[in-house]
Amino acid sequence: MTRIVSFRAMQDGTREDYLLLDESERLYARGLADRVLESLERLDHSLEGYPLSRLGHSLQAATRATRAGADEELIAAALIHDIGDELAPYNHAEFAASILRPYVRPEVSWIVAQHGLFQNYYYVHHLGGDRNARDRFRDHPWYAACAQFCAQWDQCSFDPDYPAEPLGFFEPLVRRIFARPPHDPRYLSGPMG
Repeated sequence: MTRIVSFRAMQDGTREDYLLLDESERLYARGLADRVLESLERLDHSLEGYPLSRLGHSLQAATRATRAGADEELIAAALIHDIGDELAPYNHAEFAASILRPYVRPEVSWIVAQHGLFQNYYYVHHLGGDRNARDRFRDHPWYAACAQFCAQWDQCSFDPDYPAEPLGFFEPLVRRIFARPPHDPRYLSGPMG
């Protein structure tokens, strides 16, 4: 696309400008699955100290979700739940949830957004933190689902002997999820600014 908008400040834009940007953003969004897969591949070389790379951990969590019979949205969540580790190390959970939010049901994006807090249960007391901080969500309808996500797929997926599926196994699922039209009305309003 070689056309550009006529404005230098958004307040000066015309309908034609915003139709052009809407078209451009929709075309760009079509490549989201490719960018997600590339970002996952980069996790193979990040955050040292664990017995697996972040990609290995993510593949293991997604494999566990698959073998447990989880639906595609939860498997995608297990696969990309830590995708924000490189760019948002102190709010990686919300980063990943933001990527998923337009394409999955609210329960799944909430689980991903809260998984960091829920994971604290397993280790933060060793560092002087409150392992029960997640209990502030005790009455939330998705509390148990998030606790289960962490217990069954996340906290236990650092085992170098666990036979996880390769990224290629999950590629069709990633492409299906991110080929969906965004279903959250906030994302159907056109160009963002």
